[in-house]
Amino acid sequence: MTALARRIAALRGWPRYALAFVLGAITFVAFAPLHILPVLPVAFTGLMWLLDGADDSRRRFAVLWLFAWGHFIGSFYWIGYAFFVDAEQFGWLVPGPVLGLPALVAFFPATTATLALRFAPKGLRRILAVALAWIAAEWLREFVLSGFPWNLIAYVWAGSVPMMQTAAFVGPLGLGLVTVVLAALPALLGGSDRRRAWRWVGGGAGLLILLWLGGMVRVPAAAVEDVPGVMLRLVQADIPQKQAWTPAERAARLERHLQLSSEAGANRITQWIWPESAMPYYIDRDYGALRVLEDMVRGRGLLLTGADRVTPPDQPDVQAWVSLRAIDGNGIIASYDKHHLVPFGEYLPFRPLLGLIGLQKLTAGTIDFSSGTGPTVLHLPGLPPVRPLICYEDIFPEEVNEGGGRPGWLLNVSNDAWFGDSTGPYQHFATSRFRAVEQGLPLIRVTTTGTSAIVDPYGRILQSLGLGRAGIIDGALPKALAPTLYARFGDWTVWPLVLLALGLAILAKRDKGMT
Repeated sequence: MTALARRIAALRGWPRYALAFVLGAITFVAFAPLHILPVLPVAFTGLMWLLDGADDSRRRFAVLWLFAWGHFIGSFYWIGYAFFVDAEQFGWLVPGPVLGLPALVAFFPATTATLALRFAPKGLRRILAVALAWIAAEWLREFVLSGFPWNLIAYVWAGSVPMMQTAAFVGPLGLGLVTVVLAALPALLGGSDRRRAWRWVGGGAGLLILLWLGGMVRVPAAAVEDVPGVMLRLVQADIPQKQAWTPAERAARLERHLQLSSEAGANRITQWIWPESAMPYYIDRDYGALRVLEDMVRGRGLLLTGADRVTPPDQPDVQAWVSLRAIDGNGIIASYDKHHLVPFGEYLPFRPLLGLIGLQKLTAGTIDFSSGTGPTVLHLPGLPPVRPLICYEDIFPEEVNEGGGRPGWLLNVSNDAWFGDSTGPYQHFATSRFRAVEQGLPLIRVTTTGTSAIVDPYGRILQSLGLGRAGIIDGALPKALAPTLYARFGDWTVWPLVLLALGLAILAKRDKGMT
């Protein structure tokens, strides 16, 4: 190991930077759907050894930025699929989200880690510094430039229900901090004090085992109790995104959802749930379409469906919202408007400037969608209070804590058909499951295609319907758990781990054998 570490540290010029990029790029296989976790110690250990040979801030930044750029290209490449839905108009823009966005986001960890390494240039202190900087960058990604905290490093554990449980206590940032430290610890084996290094690596392995065992203890063998009197039907129609929105196609889209909703067993259903974009009509204006939905549920229950909302026709300023609507036999009884919109997808940022060069948003229509008033909890008849999350609103951990008190369940309606058979839909579902664990709330997820599922508050998948499949899921709604530590305090729960890491760094500075 020492010889390999020295050889990697001795790299100069393009071989050093090429290896940094490759090491970052291979990390994408640790995420859904593959969850090949051994790549993480390979990648982060190699990164530490490359930093051994980067003897000034400029070279360290270049190594860190290239590592992060490779990491985010692997994480974000699927966004390019959305631009090929209308390739003639948007295909030429694909390099932007596939290469440009990762390059921009890579500045977050590269900058924070370069600053941190000024105070901790080597050994255990360097590992702790890079891990803290990586998590600081993930926290920043929740807010800066409207936020895009996709594939936080903690989500590599979505393939292990026991390991996911740590997020109920310290959230994704806390679990991510532990993950980066454990992945980089083997780099110590490349130093001169092998005995001390093996102690730290062994301690890291022991911590990993303890977290896994703790998760096993937390998750009960038995199923969670169900909410009495609730039987849901989740409808996944598997309609391709390229389907034209002609009158005939609109009618066929509605008929497909109605057909699946009325399949055998419909007489025992109390609530039907359709995904985002399921309703191809503006039911505020098209009263015929609304009557069809009312007739479907009249005397039987409630329909929750994605159905965009528009201003009444008598208003001069036309606005539109991406919405979830609750409908019973008498009409629309509740609505939620998506407040965290997708830049370039649902609105065009800097429209006065970018519109001049002919850019438009990806979704149909000439006007931008308007943002809703913010997170909320809906109180609907026959159901516990629900926190709706439309599309990628579920990737923001802190926002689930907001909006009108604690709900009894989470509802994510999405349209992952934009991203084809890429890794994007799998990773989106993995992210959604973390919200359930963090909050101690069951998750109901319904997509046009992707993964529709019933997930219990421990993140266990009770029923699911995968990518590229049409069908229904009939199932009960699991009961919520008591509020978790993360549900009570949010990202503040990571601070004890941050202080522990800083304490270890101080000890390492005093103990020359640990530096």
